[in-house]
Amino acid sequence: MDDNVKPISGGSTGVGDKVKHFFIALKEVTKGGPLYYLWIFFLLGLISVGIYSYSQQALNGFIETNIRDQVSWGFYIANFTFLVGVAAAAVLLVIPAYLYNFKPIKEIAFLGEMLAISAIIMCMLFVTSDLGHPERVWHLLPPPIGKMNWPSSLLTWDIIVLNGYLFINVTVFFYVLYKIYMGKSYNFIMPLILLSIPWAVSIHTVTAFLYNGLVSRPYWNAGILAPRFLASAFCSGPSIMILMFQIIRKQTKIDIEDRAIFRIAELVAYAMAINLFLFGCEVFKEFYSNSVHLAPMEYMFFGLHGHTNLVPWMWLALSANVMALILFVNRKTRENFMFLNVACVCAITGVYIDKGMGVVYPGFIPGTLGEIYEYGPSSVEMGVAAGIFAIGALVYTVLLKFTVPIYTKQIQHP
Repeated sequence: MDDNVKPISGGSTGVGDKVKHFFIALKEVTKGGPLYYLWIFFLLGLISVGIYSYSQQALNGFIETNIRDQVSWGFYIANFTFLVGVAAAAVLLVIPAYLYNFKPIKEIAFLGEMLAISAIIMCMLFVTSDLGHPERVWHLLPPPIGKMNWPSSLLTWDIIVLNGYLFINVTVFFYVLYKIYMGKSYNFIMPLILLSIPWAVSIHTVTAFLYNGLVSRPYWNAGILAPRFLASAFCSGPSIMILMFQIIRKQTKIDIEDRAIFRIAELVAYAMAINLFLFGCEVFKEFYSNSVHLAPMEYMFFGLHGHTNLVPWMWLALSANVMALILFVNRKTRENFMFLNVACVCAITGVYIDKGMGVVYPGFIPGTLGEIYEYGPSSVEMGVAAGIFAIGALVYTVLLKFTVPIYTKQIQHP
């Protein structure tokens, strides 16, 4: 991502300059080296795969997926749940940046807001993909466009908080970018930034309530589910940011201090410890009580009546989370980039598996009639998911390329 923009200043002032500079910054999206173009074409290729896969699903119905009556939420909802956590994790940059005025993080907080914007867009695409009839989305839209079932439907609440969080992050991001372009402070945005903190918590809390509210699924009827979601979100989201920050500072002129990365890693260490503690509490409750509701947890880690598809995945997730905790807690490994990157990959892997396979699938096994249907995503589901993740990566790439010349003052108001 080469940034060879020459500083632009001088000349007349006013709206004309702002519009001109906007298009100059936007034009940077089309510029870059061979690696950048290869990245863009790779993403466009994945998006094409996603469009084709979704067209097959839309044409032939959900028979193209492995979702059935026995397991009605699958790969799409698993990814949706994970990405809500990634979006919520942006608050882990907002708190030290704006509440404690930690300058190294404050200077790069907008990168977390960009990740939140991309993640929420992907969340909405996954929910849309999971609708058997996409035209029924009008039940989730407010009047006069649609007829949302509010306040009785928790899914409607989820749509409200996700769109609200998207609006907050888009507003904060472009306002801060505009103020940087104008060379002015942006303290006026503080009320919206403070609002984003409880709002970030609310988006993952409502997602947990979507599971809690289904009384026929005892595995999800745990009051600890929302705190577990939040703790795991503050592990995976910041881990993604740490890896991305290292790439961004190598490929662009944005200066990201080691102090900022190490402070975020320290926060992940606390979050991972809480995440594993809450998981341990859940394991104790299930196995010590040894009731009939132990079946989903038993299926995950030891198999149930010969069905063991999830067992290797769940032990991999647990091992990855424990390894991540060890590497994050130890300051010597946390501040060594080789070990830090391994810890981040472990945290992302562990949380991704745990939030998908470890939350969504076992809730349906065994079913309400005692039936065991071992679910695994079909090639169509994986193709759609690959396309959606590529869209999210493309959104982040475009936002980053647009931002760099403004943030580095290569383009600024005269």
